Amino acid sequence: MTSHLSSMRTFLHRAISARPQAVGCAHGVLLAASFGFLYLGTLAELTSDWNTNPNFSHGYLVPLISGFLIWRRKEQLKALPITPSHLGLAVFGGGLLLFFVGTIGAELFVMRCSMLVTLAGIILFCLGRQWAKALAVPVGYLVFMIPLPSIIWNKIAFPLQLMAASGAAHALPLFGVSVFREGNVLHLASTTLEVVDACSGLRSLMALLALGAAFAFISPLAPWKKWILFLSSVPVAVLVNVLRLTVTGMMAVYISPETAHGTMHDLSGMVAFGAAIFFLFVINQCLET
Repeated sequence: MTSHLSSMRTFLHRAISARPQAVGCAHGVLLAASFGFLYLGTLAELTSDWNTNPNFSHGYLVPLISGFLIWRRKEQLKALPITPSHLGLAVFGGGLLLFFVGTIGAELFVMRCSMLVTLAGIILFCLGRQWAKALAVPVGYLVFMIPLPSIIWNKIAFPLQLMAASGAAHALPLFGVSVFREGNVLHLASTTLEVVDACSGLRSLMALLALGAAFAFISPLAPWKKWILFLSSVPVAVLVNVLRLTVTGMMAVYISPETAHGTMHDLSGMVAFGAAIFFLFVINQCLET
């Protein structure tokens, strides 16, 4: 009889202990369903931007990389206790408030960023603070899938256009190419090259920042070295774009003006991005020594 009573007490103790987690998970499922229903239209518009705007086509890769970052920490996550926190409801509510503010102001960037806040609230409420801390980087990484507002994009793109044109104008004479720069336009002997928005390097910079952030996160470097690796994406992207524009100018003069456009131009962009990835790898190797 004593053993049966002891077993019963153990069972009741486990049931009572598990009840808050079960209730938290049930509420979490409801919150997750609400999240999907609320943000369905926002997600559809976001994927439409990835499809139609080449500046943000890297957005498809960001959730996949975020999932990979979570998968790499699966053993650590398995060891974490599930301790639902009601603080998650406040974070969830803050995300909803951002969403409605963005909806009223017709500001897509705010609406899309609110998804990350709302998602963080669900994780905190369902799984607890330790899980929220462990998943902070993969969830925060999703910000790279959100296109910048046009007003910010244009403020950054035009200075980068001028920087690329200026860099190429200084580099081309070193290879025997005469050039006259007028703003973001390079006048060569046989043709004129205009450094438009697509050639500003901002597209590569955004993709390289996303890649550099993931690279820095998984790299076995000290935290301050991780920041150096991540931030080095900016000068690397600028340098590679200047090199790309310089090579394009040389091809236009020494081969034919047609090589500065069309297929060769697109191919040079892919080669330049590959070179940027290589430079990041070299910087990582130097930081490891």
